[in-house]
Amino acid sequence: MPIGGFHFSQGLEYAVGQGWVRNETTAADWIEGLAECALGRLDLPVLSRVFRAFSRQDSAAIQRWNAFLVAARETSELRAEDLHMGAALAKVLLEHGVDVGPLGIRNPAYATVFATACSEWGASCEDALTTYAWTWAENQVLGAIKLVPLGQSAGQRMLHRLTGILPSIVAASSRVEDEEIGIGALMHAVASARHETQYTRLFRS
Repeated sequence: MPIGGFHFSQGLEYAVGQGWVRNETTAADWIEGLAECALGRLDLPVLSRVFRAFSRQDSAAIQRWNAFLVAARETSELRAEDLHMGAALAKVLLEHGVDVGPLGIRNPAYATVFATACSEWGASCEDALTTYAWTWAENQVLGAIKLVPLGQSAGQRMLHRLTGILPSIVAASSRVEDEEIGIGALMHAVASARHETQYTRLFRS
């Protein structure tokens, strides 16, 4: 959907600039690490809770988890990205008959709006998590192709590798308890924070 995901690298641009990510192998390692320690430990567990809350029409739970997700973003760039994509997706969905306005969320995060749409359209929670994980992974690979740079064949190999691990990450995310939700990727936060003052940038995060 046209929500501007291509604007954001989530710190990958800084990681490339510092030489942490420099080829296909290191790019795949970086993305896979984030998928396991960030996506699978924060975004996906929260998304599943919002999905279930929407099914119960529990707006208080939706607002609580949305606020938790935004607060868990470790840098201003990551928060801005989340809120930008959430607002953009909400606008697109409104054109397709899904209005998140009645939920009463002042600043909906991307995962919150995504989960709401999937629930509204009758998708299963597992399918919602898998689709979200895939779109995140694809965007990261596209960023790596532009930044390292890498060829399209390398990108396809990276996606194939990620396709093999995403189901296990999705499954593991469903076993994360409320008190265990949170990111465990220190260099991701460092890269994002330092990207905010990076001299030259192609991406907004």
